[in-house]
Amino acid sequence: MNNFTKRIIFGFLYLVLIVLSTLLGPVYFYSLFFIILIFSLYEFIKIIGLKSVYPYILAITSFSLAVISNNNLILIEDEMSKKIAIVLFIVILYFTLITALISSRRIAIQYLGRIFLSLIYVIIPFSLLVKIPYLNFEHTFNTSIILGIFILIWSNDVFAFLIGKNFGKHKLIERISPNKTIEGFLGGFLFTFIAGFIVSKFYLSIQPVQWFTIAILVSVFGVLGDLIESMFKRQAHLKDSSNFIPGHGGFLDRLDSIIFAVPFIYIYLFLTT
Repeated sequence: MNNFTKRIIFGFLYLVLIVLSTLLGPVYFYSLFFIILIFSLYEFIKIIGLKSVYPYILAITSFSLAVISNNNLILIEDEMSKKIAIVLFIVILYFTLITALISSRRIAIQYLGRIFLSLIYVIIPFSLLVKIPYLNFEHTFNTSIILGIFILIWSNDVFAFLIGKNFGKHKLIERISPNKTIEGFLGGFLFTFIAGFIVSKFYLSIQPVQWFTIAILVSVFGVLGDLIESMFKRQAHLKDSSNFIPGHGGFLDRLDSIIFAVPFIYIYLFLTT
């Protein structure tokens, strides 16, 4: 089986898993993305050369708090539960950093910086991703919002690749990612905007203008996420983040666009829905 065939087969399986887990409901959605979070975190801390269990502790805590706040499992007023969740997260974060500093027996600025980078780059985006379906939807799991976002992400990735491969002549940022072209970026942007128009006709939980804005966020920050991951891999002298997904590399290779775009999508929807 050649690499292209593997890419098609496992890309299709990845797509089916995302769609099915979303349509089947919160338990399946949370379970799938928790697994993906752990694998992605494993890949990232390997790329940056961090040997520590603390990012996993932070990941489990942050993801759990996101799920708890979504499902109102803390039986007190919602505003108070949010405050408690934030305080708990901050306490655990500082406890983790202080413990890491003490246990290392040295001034570990670089070490702590890598933990913080893991938090910002991987852990927080996944924690925000599982909160998006609940944004101002009265604690009801909204499948259309998450499926629509993934459709836009996939549209951007596919058309940026196709147009860049067939028509790309001008490099976007060659020293970071020699395969990325300006033509590919513009093609992905255009077709993602078109996909946003189509999605807005079927998924009516948010306004068309919000879908168009999300399409712009996906196109811009998705490409930035791809470039940033390429930079990390280049510095680590790696081609792929891992070989977990045949034909695609690792989970970070597959999700770098969504990981970087999610915080901006979350903030936008939080402020406008």
